[in-house]
Amino acid sequence: MDKFLQQYPINTAINVAWGEMDALQHVNNVVYFRYFETARIDFFNQINLLEDLQKTSIGPVISENQARYKRPVTFPDTLIVGVSISNIKDNRFMMHYHVFSQSQQAVTTIGASQVVMFNFKTGQKATLTPQLLDALKTYQQA
Repeated sequence: MDKFLQQYPINTAINVAWGEMDALQHVNNVVYFRYFETARIDFFNQINLLEDLQKTSIGPVISENQARYKRPVTFPDTLIVGVSISNIKDNRFMMHYHVFSQSQQAVTTIGASQVVMFNFKTGQKATLTPQLLDALKTYQQA
């Protein structure tokens, strides 16, 4: 797990809830998108992106989500969702999620989201600010 935490310095711990399991007795596939959202918002808070949204009305929207399920997860467990960044463009970037199970000591799920910056006042895409670009590059992986 130490290697995982070094690789993903921004990470979010999530306790698996009993009610997140489905009839097949593992975490339902839809729940992982909520885990990704929790990690994404945590990441955005840590780089002050949501604070900027309040000031500028420019913020992130998700244009695409994907997940690959490698191993089933069951209750009880604590998951660590590590976040990294790639494919930084003028107005968008990819966020990658790696979900590590403390019970299994393994990565159980990987996912990604295409994040597009959006001006909520004009209804148009917006370019990344220099501050956001610097923050994203800090967590960029090839």
